[in-house]
Amino acid sequence: MRPGLPGNVGPMRSWDLHDLDVEAHKPAILSSEEAARVIVLNVPEGERLQEHRVHERAWALVLEGEVEIEAGETVSGGAGLLAELDPGERHELRATTDSKVLLFLAPWPGEGHPGALTLDEKANVRERARDRAS
Repeated sequence: MRPGLPGNVGPMRSWDLHDLDVEAHKPAILSSEEAARVIVLNVPEGERLQEHRVHERAWALVLEGEVEIEAGETVSGGAGLLAELDPGERHELRATTDSKVLLFLAPWPGEGHPGALTLDEKANVRERARDRAS
């Protein structure tokens, strides 16, 4: 155990993000722990992640290419642009060139995320959805 860190600490993991081959439309989940989920996206030029919100605090780091991120205001940038979004904040990401983006979502899953629900809570969600549909 390393000093200052609680519990058993496993081996370090690492990735070379520049050489990581990620297919468009198939996000690569690099790590998924209670503390955070780390994902790499390949977003082809002209495509976007439509306006949405997530339950977690989100950080988007542009690794390659150029993107625009809109969340009330729009920021644009290339490799090195880092945007932080509050949980529940509506946002959209558009690729102005072929782009690779690293996402951090923390904590994982965030409060209210379907993955964080108990089986009973999930059953109730399905029942409420059925009631609304009828």
